[in-house]
Amino acid sequence: QVQLVEVGGGLVQPGSSLRLSCSASENIFFFNDMGWYRQAPGKERELVALINVGGVTNYGDSVKSRFTISRDGAKKTIYLQMNNVKPEDTAVYYCRARVLSRITWGSGIQVTVSS
Repeated sequence: QVQLVEVGGGLVQPGSSLRLSCSASENIFFFNDMGWYRQAPGKERELVALINVGGVTNYGDSVKSRFTISRDGAKKTIYLQMNNVKPEDTAVYYCRARVLSRITWGSGIQVTVSS
């Protein structure tokens, strides 16, 4: 059973930076892709960033040029570098790993952007 553990959330001010980490219990190159999704109160879960096994990345429109996804295979960890955060980035952020049609989610971590 794959396990994903997210760390790094919290309360930050608008315009600041934050880095989220997601550590997997398996070799991350075992997954077709890994990434981050988020869900704000009253809204649907949406894509933030994905990275596939080949290193190709994909971002949600609202975070392009501000957020960067990366990975460290030796640490079995992916990261989400969040720069110039905005109040609308406030949400629970979930790590996700996919092998074919099998998807595993982390438990989520709260990010709140407020002055």
